[in-house]
Amino acid sequence: MNITRVGVDIAKSVFHVHAVDRHESTQWQAKLKRSQWLESLCERVDPGAEIGMEACASAHHWGRELQKRGYRVKLIAAQFVKPYVKSNKNDRVDAEAICEAMSRPGMRFVAVKSIAQQDTQAVHRIRAELVGQRTAKVNQIRGLVGEFGIVAPVGIQKLRRAVPQWLEDAENGLTDDFRALLAGLAEDLRYLDERINSLDDRIAQCVKEDPVARRLLELRGVGPLTASALAGALGDGKAFTKGREFAASLGLTPRQHSTGGKERLLGISKRGDSYLRKLLVHGARAVIRHAKDRDDGLSQWLNELTARKHVNVATVALANKTARIAWAIVHNDTAYDPALVAAQ
Repeated sequence: MNITRVGVDIAKSVFHVHAVDRHESTQWQAKLKRSQWLESLCERVDPGAEIGMEACASAHHWGRELQKRGYRVKLIAAQFVKPYVKSNKNDRVDAEAICEAMSRPGMRFVAVKSIAQQDTQAVHRIRAELVGQRTAKVNQIRGLVGEFGIVAPVGIQKLRRAVPQWLEDAENGLTDDFRALLAGLAEDLRYLDERINSLDDRIAQCVKEDPVARRLLELRGVGPLTASALAGALGDGKAFTKGREFAASLGLTPRQHSTGGKERLLGISKRGDSYLRKLLVHGARAVIRHAKDRDDGLSQWLNELTARKHVNVATVALANKTARIAWAIVHNDTAYDPALVAAQ
């Protein structure tokens, strides 16, 4: 049995496989248990064959396991598999669609993440979730004290200072029961602050120990948080053939609606990694805010751009440039050169 390509529909308990030979003839279709599928695949498929899966939960784990056994792994985004699903959707048809999609010469694939990359991304995901919980807690405090006629000050720092004052003020109309509840909310807020600060310290320490992240830290508008996230997303940079592809994966390039030879560019696509895009945009805003006081090449480029374009356009343009420079630094294993930035 000369199997050259296998599509695998992974799940929690049951895996479906669809295998073909070099003549595109179906050679093997099976429904396998999670504990048995890898062993069964190794028995029927020789090392060197292509194994395709949708880039979903556990795909990177299985991708690493297959690579250890000598297989070539191709992960495909789910939206690129969907056009190849024939008739009604089920797991067997999905496996066949994956097998067909991975054979397309123009198909885009997702690089298999290393364990280190997944560790980094896990830290950032947990931190982002905690920040969301803290924002919700702050808004809850604002809403509840508002019911007692107290207007909370703008800004989380001012709110932290205001809560103890509300608890101590006996004339502000708060009942004893509500004061006990508010004290509990204040304790929740302190706990979230401590968890976020702990993760920030962990990220900063990881950046100090990671040579790639340290090089990325030299970019304007890139702090420890962004440097760590960029290093985790890029890996060795080989997943993207050029910087624009990486910027496009973050949704920092324009959408197109072109036809009849007439090009029409719209706003940025906002596809892909919204978290990293947000970090880059916030960093770009900080750089633009101080560009008018500097005369280096990047600041001159930004000042000329903001003079003729809206500041939001300039912000996204700088975020796009930062993403492309970050890819070049990682992919080419080079250091940041400020003299080349304005020309990128």
